[in-house]
Amino acid sequence: MLDQLVGLAMLIAATTVFLYYTTWTLLMVRFVFSFSQVSAAKMPCEQPFVDPGHPLHDLFPPRVWAIRIPVILILLGSAVVGSFLSVVMIRSNRKKAVKTKLAAGKKKA
Repeated sequence: MLDQLVGLAMLIAATTVFLYYTTWTLLMVRFVFSFSQVSAAKMPCEQPFVDPGHPLHDLFPPRVWAIRIPVILILLGSAVVGSFLSVVMIRSNRKKAVKTKLAAGKKKA
């Protein structure tokens, strides 16, 4: 029963984060292509769905953090996974070394 409650709490937290991030990145800003005066190529241009002065913008951090936060989380997650794997590999090699020393000691005796 407890594992179901924990799973439900994790599902609700993940859904909330997903909806918040999606609203922040997709609904608050839209990219449209307009012709630049410098060149004839189409250049992406940010145009918010919501007016810049609207109080809804106070609920979200600046747009630059929409990229920084996932990059930071990916780097931290990779560091944690790499550290865990290295600790496991070091412990495994130590156990193998002890076993080979014991086996070599038994052969001599």
